[in-house]
Amino acid sequence: MKKVYFSEIDGNSMGYLAVVAILGLITALGLGAFWYMEHNGHWVTGMNNEVVWGLPHVFAVFLIVAASGALNVASISSVFQKAAYKPLARLSGLLALALLAGGLAVLVLDLGHPDRLIVAMTYYNFKSIFAWNIYLYMGFFVVVIIYLWMMMERKMNGFTRAAGTAAFIWRLILTTGTGSIFGFIVARQLFDSAIYAPMFIIMSFSFGLAIFILVLMAIYGGTGRPLGDAILFRLKNLLGVFVAAVLMMVTIFYLTGLYATEHHDVVAFILNGNNIYTKLFWVVQVIMGSLAPLAILYNPITGTSRGWIAIAAILVILGGLAQLYVILIGGQAFPLVLFPGMEVSSSFADGVVAAYSPSLPEFLLGFSGIGIALIIVTLALKVLGFAPNSLADADVDPHYVAAK
Repeated sequence: MKKVYFSEIDGNSMGYLAVVAILGLITALGLGAFWYMEHNGHWVTGMNNEVVWGLPHVFAVFLIVAASGALNVASISSVFQKAAYKPLARLSGLLALALLAGGLAVLVLDLGHPDRLIVAMTYYNFKSIFAWNIYLYMGFFVVVIIYLWMMMERKMNGFTRAAGTAAFIWRLILTTGTGSIFGFIVARQLFDSAIYAPMFIIMSFSFGLAIFILVLMAIYGGTGRPLGDAILFRLKNLLGVFVAAVLMMVTIFYLTGLYATEHHDVVAFILNGNNIYTKLFWVVQVIMGSLAPLAILYNPITGTSRGWIAIAAILVILGGLAQLYVILIGGQAFPLVLFPGMEVSSSFADGVVAAYSPSLPEFLLGFSGIGIALIIVTLALKVLGFAPNSLADADVDPHYVAAK
């Protein structure tokens, strides 16, 4: 492999300024939605006493989970010493930080009273997984920033593998903690499962890599820098493996639910119910978000087309959002089982499936997390050399042989 050179991208073109303007508008609309909900109260949203985590939480958890997975490319290069991925490590770390920042921004702004974060940061209940996650999220920023420093400062390059290993371990713990938020909530029938921890780790690999592929293609397509087939096809094949792994974990999760009598009702509610969650599960999560990308990525024709690879990555992202919507919203909508084995009826709608319809402000706030993440990446690329000048096969593929 030839020596890889990094440089900032040109931030003076009309295309670059247009991208910044669009992302800034998305962010501004999210802030406006936050002000509207904060000023009027959360009654203007679709949330209620039963569904207290709405659509913004779906976006926030998606971005937080994807942040861990976006760092996977850097981990492959540093921890597992795969030379082909080394030129992508800096961009991988940057995207991980940006996605986490976007997710946490949405999470904080959706609290209703963002100032309550001060309480969460000063008074800890270590029996709560939320308290642990504050350490995990802040620690992720610190560890990844140090990791980037080791990579970008020539004098510190000798510590890159150690820093990468620490970041790899930390992100596994972080995603385990995020998945455990749901696994530890025993009162909700759809949440109460230890499998959420490993499932969220696999989900992070899939979601983060899909976003990384799209960002990589956008950067090199927009700047005219060479992007060879070798590295892109490596990434798309790896994405296919992760998508299949997520589908396998989901299958195990629901098969386990079908085996346990106490979960029969909630599994039937998701898999065979007359509701939006069943449609999202089968149509968007399974068919569009899993089976279709697998067919695209491993088909000899579509799997070698950059346009189709981008479509597959987009479908994986949509499937991931649907998966988290089913878990978060569907898990809250299903009625609490207050007295197992007995019928419960009261004026407070006990035993009734909760209604929830996302409002426009909720969508704008949640979607602004994506805008925040991408505008961080866009501005950082102009300031520092996160992107290699060339990812052509001859420059980054250690097995490249020039055609005669």
